[in-house]
Amino acid sequence: MSKNFGQLLSQAKKIQDKLQKIQLEMANRTVEAQSGGGMVSCTANGKQEVVSLKISDEIWEEKDKELLEDLVVAAVNEALNKSKEMMQEEMEKVTGFGGAQMPFGM
Repeated sequence: MSKNFGQLLSQAKKIQDKLQKIQLEMANRTVEAQSGGGMVSCTANGKQEVVSLKISDEIWEEKDKELLEDLVVAAVNEALNKSKEMMQEEMEKVTGFGGAQMPFGM
């Protein structure tokens, strides 16, 4: 095995270790998104898992099922988007370039 190839493997292993560490850390980091002026709030972790969904009493008074459904979908989608952005930013710090993809089915 050439010296350069050995260095390349060593560097790849270091990056892989850092990425695995980030994945573990992301499970504990959260982002929050709201819809309807705060009537629905969704919290997701860095693994794109919804960990909390809060619905204000105000929306229940409206008794508008369709509005509630729309607000929940909007808040969840925004939280998941923020979660993906958070993960990409952390991965860019390690890899030095954007667009790095990691499997989230751990």
